[in-house]
Amino acid sequence: MTTTAAAVWGRAEQQDFRARVRGCLLGGAVGDALGAGAAGRTLAALREAHGPQGLTEPVPAHGRYGAVTAATQMALFTVDGLIRAQVRRDTGAWHPPTDVHRAHLRWAATQRDWGPDERRADLGWLAREEWLYARRDPARACLTGFGDEVLGTLDKPKNPGAADSGALVRSAPFGLLVGWEPQLVCQLAVECAAQSHGDPAGYLAAGALAVVVHGLARGDSVDGAVRTALEQLAPRPGHEPVTGALEAALAAVRQGTPDADRVAGLGAAEDRAEGQLAAAVYCALVGEDVRHGLRLAVNHDGPSAATGALTGALLGALHGETALPPAWLAGLEGRATVLELADDFAMEMTQGAALHGPAESAPGWLARYPRG
Repeated sequence: MTTTAAAVWGRAEQQDFRARVRGCLLGGAVGDALGAGAAGRTLAALREAHGPQGLTEPVPAHGRYGAVTAATQMALFTVDGLIRAQVRRDTGAWHPPTDVHRAHLRWAATQRDWGPDERRADLGWLAREEWLYARRDPARACLTGFGDEVLGTLDKPKNPGAADSGALVRSAPFGLLVGWEPQLVCQLAVECAAQSHGDPAGYLAAGALAVVVHGLARGDSVDGAVRTALEQLAPRPGHEPVTGALEAALAAVRQGTPDADRVAGLGAAEDRAEGQLAAAVYCALVGEDVRHGLRLAVNHDGPSAATGALTGALLGALHGETALPPAWLAGLEGRATVLELADDFAMEMTQGAALHGPAESAPGWLARYPRG
């Protein structure tokens, strides 16, 4: 963002934007953690263990309360890549898909090595956060897609048969680029998703999620943001499974009281990107508050952490951080890191030139987010 562009942000606008960024990232992590406690268990098992409403409060997963999965890990590295792309914007070497891809390669390294690797100066601060090195059920396509440094294209994507939610769950942060137009947000998310998930449903669902978050972060309603996403998807080859799923989510709102069967019927019970997206959109549309929306999202037979992470990101972008359940945030794994990264992103988007202008007046920022 140029100095002129940054100047148009008033104090109230900056505060609202930061609240939505925090809400999106923290909300995604909270939903991920809630869903992690339901992962691998059927709805019947959840009801037997927790009562007729199923899982309604966080329970331990991965050995602790508030543990997140690879969905949150990858989403944070997406943010890291977007910040670096913005830092490089005025260097003549600006190519956001490359910067995001490099960030995801840094995430992949955390899944192969134990402990932060401090031998490379270009890792920046996020890749040295110890808690991110836990392996938390990453999608196989993410590990293989980021197994080398080759950049895929939409003509030759990585893993052309992969249509699960592995790319989708890391794509909400693209929507926080509120200064971009929706078609550019969609294109960036699609190109980055294709680095691991080459089925059109896998990468177009990621683009649609980004556009919905983009609309919410700009103050639109969930319904309005989804309709913008449908417009962006319509001309793209292979869009029908994703647009059909989103249209089903909009229609389901008028079909009666929200319940687990309706969420499962939209596709939550299967690990396909379009179904996970549709279920999350539905839960965001009908959720009376964040708790209600997330409880709806995680009680089904499918990948509950994915549905929870997506729903939480949507509701957080819609309502901001203050709407998130304080008790659920209290024990969230990596909460301080998420907040630090969220605030760095908001600062970069609103004050970037002051952080890394020609005089490099803040060298500490470039140590956190190296241009190399």
